[in-house]
Amino acid sequence: MGFLIYFIIIMAVPLLIQLYLKNTYKKYSNVGTSSGITGAEAARRVLDENGLYNVKVEPVRGRLTDHYDPRSKVVRLSQDNYYGNSIAAISVATHEVGHAVQDKMDYTPLRIRHALVPVANWGSNLSFFFILAGMLMQASGMFLLGIIFFAVSVLFQVVTLPVEYNASARAHDFMVSSGMIRNNEESGARKVLNAAALTYVAATIIAIMELLRFILMFVGMNNNEE
Repeated sequence: MGFLIYFIIIMAVPLLIQLYLKNTYKKYSNVGTSSGITGAEAARRVLDENGLYNVKVEPVRGRLTDHYDPRSKVVRLSQDNYYGNSIAAISVATHEVGHAVQDKMDYTPLRIRHALVPVANWGSNLSFFFILAGMLMQASGMFLLGIIFFAVSVLFQVVTLPVEYNASARAHDFMVSSGMIRNNEESGARKVLNAAALTYVAATIIAIMELLRFILMFVGMNNNEE
């Protein structure tokens, strides 16, 4: 019964938050701003204000596929946000610019996250192999190795939180200080940014829960061996 409740939690929470994000994004995608600028224009303005003239702004296919590429120095915005002039469009655009500004300022959590990317990718892929093999073979050493790999991917999730929240805080300040949003528009922008941040919070909580579950399984395995 306990495992069933746990399974429902780890499945339901991310789905509910994703639904909340999509609904919030959809709502404010239909709400324009008094400034009337597009996401692309908002991104370009904030980049220039921060001396990031070398960083390009490009459209990319897909929905909510927006991201900042630190290697190519490009802010890529989904077409709805690149061409759109809604609260959602400029909120997402300035959030991604927030990452570009972090990159310029050598923001420590961002540097740590970048360093963890290859290790976290390997850790995520290998962890379940070693955990499953350890369970089937009753090999606690292999199981522990899987936990260590998984812990690295959890650390990546944890480090991601301050990176995303800082980018959202910068985005809010950019929009307000430059006059992109005014008065009641500020509330909508906050909701969009907070909804996006919640997805990272949910992913981190679920990852930590899974890590704790694996640790408890490892302890139980060792107790059985004794």
